[in-house]
Amino acid sequence: MNHIAYGIGWWTKNYIKKEETSWNPPEVKQSKKETIDNLEQAYRFLKDSLIGASITEEKINGLHATLDHITHHRGQATIYLRLNGITPPDYTY
Repeated sequence: MNHIAYGIGWWTKNYIKKEETSWNPPEVKQSKKETIDNLEQAYRFLKDSLIGASITEEKINGLHATLDHITHHRGQATIYLRLNGITPPDYTY
């Protein structure tokens, strides 16, 4: 989940905002609350980066790449939960 949160910010900076940013993830959040807060902040950053932005094909492609990255890791997490007998939450955009 921490990777997803960091990835949202990284993909948004590099492919939507066009701010070259190296891959340098911070220390992993340890608590459930910190992880949830981190995810919420990342999604807010993505949303805020899109509001009022000029729409270009490049930015649309960046958004699709960001969402694809999220979906990829969300799928991994879903399989992990199911293999451990946990029903994952419904997925919505």
